Amino acid sequence: MASPTLISDAPLNGASAATADFQPEVFDQHVMATYSRFPIALERGEGCRVWDANGREYLDFVAGIATCLLGHAHPRMVEAVTTQIKKLHHVSNLYYIPEQGALAQWLTEHSCADRVFFCNSGAEANEGAIKLARKYAHTELGIESPVIITANASFHGRTLATVTATGQPKYQKNFDPLVPGFHYVPYNDIEALKAAIAQLDADQRQVAAILLEPMQGEGGVCPGNPVYFKQIRQLCDETGILLILDEVQVGMGRTGNLWGYETVGVEPDIFTAAKGLGGGVPIGAVLAKRHCDIFKASEHGTTFGGNPFVCGVALQVCQTLEATDLLANVRSRGQQLRKGLKAITQKYPQLCAGKRGWGLINGLVLREDTDTVALDIVKAALEEGLLVIPAGPKVVRLVPPLIVSAAEVDEAIALLDRTLSKLA
Repeated sequence: MASPTLISDAPLNGASAATADFQPEVFDQHVMATYSRFPIALERGEGCRVWDANGREYLDFVAGIATCLLGHAHPRMVEAVTTQIKKLHHVSNLYYIPEQGALAQWLTEHSCADRVFFCNSGAEANEGAIKLARKYAHTELGIESPVIITANASFHGRTLATVTATGQPKYQKNFDPLVPGFHYVPYNDIEALKAAIAQLDADQRQVAAILLEPMQGEGGVCPGNPVYFKQIRQLCDETGILLILDEVQVGMGRTGNLWGYETVGVEPDIFTAAKGLGGGVPIGAVLAKRHCDIFKASEHGTTFGGNPFVCGVALQVCQTLEATDLLANVRSRGQQLRKGLKAITQKYPQLCAGKRGWGLINGLVLREDTDTVALDIVKAALEEGLLVIPAGPKVVRLVPPLIVSAAEVDEAIALLDRTLSKLA
């Protein structure tokens, strides 16, 4: 009897066959219907462009929802992926992982954090931050039933705890009973926050942490007010409450600074990262200052988090971001994009109310009194060959790769102009 073949030199054509013979109805038959998908199947990408299974080209101003910082098929990422997969792709966290240590060192040397815990996603990173805050409340603050304050219109993830932390009831519907210990306040309103803390204290519900996004992404591309965040930092310093910032969408250079907390001018006690950290490979991180680094062995963990493959690739993303001075490009292209969005707003006042954003996370805000919603524009832009996404019902979000060129920004504005001209 012949021995089984463990390693074959035969070509693996499954991926190409899957796209060449793609049938949406078969896909829908086997995949849970958790997404309302647009009617294209993307097959490949290069830089800021992607192509569908029919060969049609699109300018990508979604970037995997602010994830593909270096665009698609970036040479440095291709090299990192190839090198690491040939070397070692996964082992357990029972052993030292040099790539994980090198990535943690880069992150702590380029942020206010002292220690890092690696996981697989933004939601999981926020879960870790919530657990860390609750332990801190019990062991350091002596709080028996800690409360974490979050903001209305926030978004922190889809797990049970992070969807509870998310201040949008539409994401919570039918998933009750939700996780206790959360309270919501209006964003950018310091008096409302102070009043909430006072009321919770009167009700003998002590606040352990305040969890906020430096900019609300899913909530409509709403920038945080630096004055508001500085007031919160002072309040936390006076009371011992932890400040946790969710940097999942705005971190890793998206705002024009490496971290969103730099844009609002404060340092958090804990912050989270994901999305752009891996440039498209799944990785998340909880980053904490030394006084919050209180997890002990076996109190938190993950099978895949921080494995050699994702950390090797993420380290290359970080080093490329630094070596190529992409932050300067983010700031320049962001100004150019907002100038173009302002011109769009002025040209179509019957549809558009304005624009807002930082760096390369920007929103075209639609008028509340028009029947047109963001999804209408997203669908129409798709027909023109431009990929954009909604951020709530009345904001069109533009989050291109950080490598986007001036010519590509001009092209995106021209395609958006053409889109709105047809809708108007």
